[in-house]
Amino acid sequence: MHYLKAVMKETLRLYPPIPLLIPRESTQDVKIKGYDIAAGTMVITNAWAIARDPSLWDNPTEFQPERFLNSTIDFEGLDFELIPFGAGRRGCPGIPFAMATNDLLFANLVHKFDWALPDGAKGEDLDMT
Repeated sequence: MHYLKAVMKETLRLYPPIPLLIPRESTQDVKIKGYDIAAGTMVITNAWAIARDPSLWDNPTEFQPERFLNSTIDFEGLDFELIPFGAGRRGCPGIPFAMATNDLLFANLVHKFDWALPDGAKGEDLDMT
């Protein structure tokens, strides 16, 4: 189950359900990474770009679930490297329900699905192009 959870985190990192998070309006003047953002400015967070930022992730475009096996990074909105559901007060309220449903679905798939190829075919014979 630990590896299955890592696969789900990596999938949500590469393919967030909402690539551009819900717009927010800044309530006060603020400076972020050298940019001045005036109060009342509408800000849109690009979760897709954050998930592929090479300064945050090693090999950001490759699917590597192993990066989450010994990591405390989670998608609950506390770790801003991984925010597929948003963060803070405007984060998705359905995260616990959705992830419990996904855990159950994927665990049943792995446990009960017959992963053999039909008619005794071998993996080498399968054309993946």
